[in-house]
Amino acid sequence: MGHVGPMLVVAEELLRRGWRVRFLTGRRYRAQVEAAGAEYAQLPADADTLDEVGTGERNRGRATINLGVEEAFVRPAYAAADAVLRLLEEEPAEVVLHDMTFLGVQALFARPADDRPLTVMCGIGPAGFSSRDCPPYGLGIIPSSNRAWGRMRDAVLNRTAKLVLAPAHKALDRFLESVGAPTLDGSFFMDVLARSDLLAQFTVPEFEYPRSDAPDALRFYGPMAGPARRPGPPPEWWPRLQEGTPLVHVTQGTVANTDFSEVIEPTLAALADERVQVVVSAGGAALDDLPPLPSNAFAASYLDYEALLPRTSVFVTNGGYGGLHHAMRYGVPIVIAGDSEDKVETSARVEWSGVGANLRTGRPTPDQVGSAVRRLLDDPSFARRSAALGASISTARGARGLVDDVEAAVSARWR
Repeated sequence: MGHVGPMLVVAEELLRRGWRVRFLTGRRYRAQVEAAGAEYAQLPADADTLDEVGTGERNRGRATINLGVEEAFVRPAYAAADAVLRLLEEEPAEVVLHDMTFLGVQALFARPADDRPLTVMCGIGPAGFSSRDCPPYGLGIIPSSNRAWGRMRDAVLNRTAKLVLAPAHKALDRFLESVGAPTLDGSFFMDVLARSDLLAQFTVPEFEYPRSDAPDALRFYGPMAGPARRPGPPPEWWPRLQEGTPLVHVTQGTVANTDFSEVIEPTLAALADERVQVVVSAGGAALDDLPPLPSNAFAASYLDYEALLPRTSVFVTNGGYGGLHHAMRYGVPIVIAGDSEDKVETSARVEWSGVGANLRTGRPTPDQVGSAVRRLLDDPSFARRSAALGASISTARGARGLVDDVEAAVSARWR
C-alpha cells in the first residue's frame, strides 16, 4: 500500500480533471482503485509479487541489494512489461505513470520517444540516481560535509558498488535485452529510472541529497496527500491519553509487521518505566500478536494519524517513506531503526536531514531505543528541524503540481 497509496492520489487528481485512468496493480488493491473511480487492470500473477517482499526473513547487507533488486524489481518485470504492452495495444495512452519499482515500463524504451507515451517515474522512495556528490544507493551512507573529500570517497564507492552488485546489474541487463530496451552499458542499476521523461520525486528537496549533476527531468512535489478521509471511531482508550505527558508513537508499518520483536518490543521495554505514554500501531496485524503492553502503553491495529501526530512527541519507526513524511508534516522528531529493503536509505536521510536519530540497525536494543528517545525529548533541535521540513511539505506542489506538469508536457508534444 505504500506504493499504491501515493499513486492513487495522483490518479484521483487526474480523474478530477477529466482524464481517463487505467490503474495496473495487484488484485488485492482492486477495491481501492475502483473506489477512486479509476478502471482496474490486474497485474499477472508473476508480476503481483511486491506485497510478499519483506514479509518473511528479510535480506540484509549486500544481499539486500543483490537479491532484493532481483526479487522486487527484475523477476516481476517480465510479466509486468507484457501487461503494459498488452494494455497499450488494446488502447493507446498519452501518459504512463509508474512507481519506481515497476520496471515493466522499460519495455517502452525500445521505441523512439515520439512513438511511445510520455513516461513519468514516481519516486515513492528515496532517489537512487548516481551522482558525483553522493555515495551509491543501498549502502545507507550519507554525503560527506567535506565536498572535496566526499567526491573522492564517493568515486571509489560508486566504482566498487558496480562490482559488488554485479549480479543485480547482470539480472537487470538480461531483462532489458529481452524487451529490446537499451542495457545499462556500465551505469548504476538505479540510473535506469532516469530514462523516464519526468522524474517526480514524492518528497521535498530538504529530505533528499543535493546532486549538482541531477537529471534535468528531476522535480520535487512533496508527499502525495489526498483529500482528508473521514476517520473511524477512536479506540476506547483514547480519552485516557494525558495532556502534558510526552507521547511516543511506535510502529513497524504495514509490511514488516510479522515480528514485533524488531522495533515495537524493545521500544515498549525501553519506555515501560519512563514518564511517557506509548501508542502502538500494529499496521493492520492482530493486537494479540503484540508483546504484552506495560501500563503506560496503548495499542490499535490502525490509528488516525491526523489525530495522533499533533499530540506525538517522538515517532519510533522502521522507516517507511510515507510514515516519515507524515511525522515531518507535524514536526515530530524521528527515531528510525531500519536495515532492510530501502530502509537503510530512508534511515540515512533521517540522519542527514537532522530530523531524528538513526539507530543503524533493524533490531535495536531497549537501551538504544531509550537513549535515542530521551535524546530527542531533551534536545529540541530535532523537533525544530522536523518542523522546518514540515513547513516545506505544506507548501509543496503535490498531486496538483505534478498533473500540471504532466498536462504541460502532453501539450508540448502536440505543438
